[in-house]
Amino acid sequence: MRAVIDDALLAQRGALIGWVPVCLGGGIGWYFAFADEPGPLVFAALAVAAVFVWALSRWSHVAYLPILMGVILVMAGIGLAKWRTENVAGPILSFRYYGPIEGRVVNIDRSASDAPRLTLDRVVLANMPPQNTPARVRVSVHGDQIMTSYRPGETLILTGHLSPPAGPAEPGGFDFQRHAWFLQVGAVGYTRTPVLRLTEPSQAGWAMRIFALRIAISTAVQRALPGESGAFAAAIMTGDRSAMAQGTLADLRAANLAHLLAISGLHMGLLTGFIFSAVRYGLAVVPGVALHWPVKKIAAICALVVGALYLALSGGNVATERAFVMVGVMFIAVLLDRRALTLRAVAIAAIIVLVWQPEALVGPGFQMSFSATTALVMAFGYLRRFKTYRLPQWMQAVLSVFLSSLIAGLATAPFAAAHFNQISHYGLIANLLSVPLMGAVVMPAAVLAACLAPFGLASVGLWVMDFGLRWILFVATQVASMDGALSHVHAPQAVVLPILSLGLLWGVLWQGRLRFGGVAAVALALLLWQQTARPDLLVAENGSLIGVAGPKGRALSRASGNSFVAEIWLENDGAPVPQDVAAARPGLHVNGRTVSASLGVWQIVQVAGKTALADIQGCGGADILISNQRDVGPLPCTVFDLARLGETGALAFFLTPQGNLQIISARRSAGNRPWNNQGTGKAAAHPTVLRQPRHTAALVAD
Repeated sequence: MRAVIDDALLAQRGALIGWVPVCLGGGIGWYFAFADEPGPLVFAALAVAAVFVWALSRWSHVAYLPILMGVILVMAGIGLAKWRTENVAGPILSFRYYGPIEGRVVNIDRSASDAPRLTLDRVVLANMPPQNTPARVRVSVHGDQIMTSYRPGETLILTGHLSPPAGPAEPGGFDFQRHAWFLQVGAVGYTRTPVLRLTEPSQAGWAMRIFALRIAISTAVQRALPGESGAFAAAIMTGDRSAMAQGTLADLRAANLAHLLAISGLHMGLLTGFIFSAVRYGLAVVPGVALHWPVKKIAAICALVVGALYLALSGGNVATERAFVMVGVMFIAVLLDRRALTLRAVAIAAIIVLVWQPEALVGPGFQMSFSATTALVMAFGYLRRFKTYRLPQWMQAVLSVFLSSLIAGLATAPFAAAHFNQISHYGLIANLLSVPLMGAVVMPAAVLAACLAPFGLASVGLWVMDFGLRWILFVATQVASMDGALSHVHAPQAVVLPILSLGLLWGVLWQGRLRFGGVAAVALALLLWQQTARPDLLVAENGSLIGVAGPKGRALSRASGNSFVAEIWLENDGAPVPQDVAAARPGLHVNGRTVSASLGVWQIVQVAGKTALADIQGCGGADILISNQRDVGPLPCTVFDLARLGETGALAFFLTPQGNLQIISARRSAGNRPWNNQGTGKAAAHPTVLRQPRHTAALVAD
């Protein structure tokens, strides 16, 4: 048996670099899965494990050394994530604030409600010392405004509402608090009063100058190309999506064309590939240059420089950084006379991204981009064995586009479904009709516009771009409107994606017959996904909305209000419908501002407002009372008022086969971490057992 294990481990030599980002990512993922912030004991335990494996490797000589390195890399992943968490630490607002806000504009985008949204730094809040003031705040601008446009670097003053970043809309859901922590956003809010300019733009520093250049280019593009095509052009040239309408974004997502909007691997690859080809073949037509100069390497350097400029111009978001690292590794391989597209290059790119931004691992962008890239490299490496050169040139191009779209779509589909709860059934058709035009027309036209801009002739390139972008938007609209264009799936439990990812990576990286064990892991992940149970009752963090699962879908207590939370609940159920439709479903009894529901023998009452709370006189016949008022007081029922919900966050109720109610809190699911315990100063709620006097069943709160 020992000899079999030794042989299996020794067979991995030559392919071990692919496991480096897997082990690093395993440590990073483990860090984010901890219920409590890891301390010295965790690292001590891992060190003991490393010593044990080292002793084992000494006993077995060479074969067990990869396991030792794997343990060390897992420890390094935990350490990297811990270091990054501490490095970006900053104050988080600990209460609801209303008053004057002053800050410098460092980002401009749009909120989900289609309102302009400003990210401000150098924040000043009334009666708040600098050491307690968030480094950045994000404010949505509503109402009639004197200022209709905002400029990078200008200092604004306004009166608005700010709150700590909200926790997950439901236990196990997307953790916006963690996301905001790594963006160093310590408060979010809105204003309906006029926003005023305090000082003119200050563009000190290269980052602010590049931001100003981005907005200037975006404004010029939208001025030259009015409408959605101009907004689309600005998005792919500068990363500024603030002018994109929500309806257009929804159509692009439904047609699986949203990746054309984000500056990611496709755009970076098309741009740098075009530059590489243009420089290489342009120099090759000059005989003296072609014979005496390293034309291919010169083209690689030019493409690398242009890619770096594109990265800077796009704002340097995570997706674009990943894309640049990938093409950077590819062109450096060209300079070193190595094959550019290999799993080794993908592994190096993943290592760089994980070391630079460990938190990227848990985001959909990292997972989808690297799954697509890995699948494409594997598939086309395998297809090289077939003699496609015998096909006509045009057929090879068509086959490449078809296979690229199919393989990338299949590779990213499970991750897109897990994060966005939807599957686009006609995405392959939409991509086949759009991606070739993106590469052959839109991106070359963007380069032409950039080259002609110094001469005042950018409109020539933009005019060509307009045709391509209008076609892509037309395809998105038509595909999105087709019957059955989208299907929806419910959200998986937390263990599904790690098992699925490990299974896929095992099948790709392991050398030998055991690689087919990855199929078993993928099957297990899909089985667990299918068996994931949705909560019987959901309660919002502010106590103003509840949703009960019923035979016709989840019924909501309100037809409007808390729309963001309602949308997330319905999407995670895999059955998104308008909120008013969900509110009309059976399962809840609404009497004014009092809502009642039954879960088995349990009676639940939700009350909104002080008057309605006073009218029900005590618990109102409920076993569990939910209120959006603070400190309801001692009652003979279990109470979740605003004060207690502030400690627990959103709640999920599950009715067990024994008739008990198990309650899982969002705070307990998210853990006691720096990003969620600074705002309230309270640790996550621990499991308790509450007993109802009216029933013999137990209420288990987690």
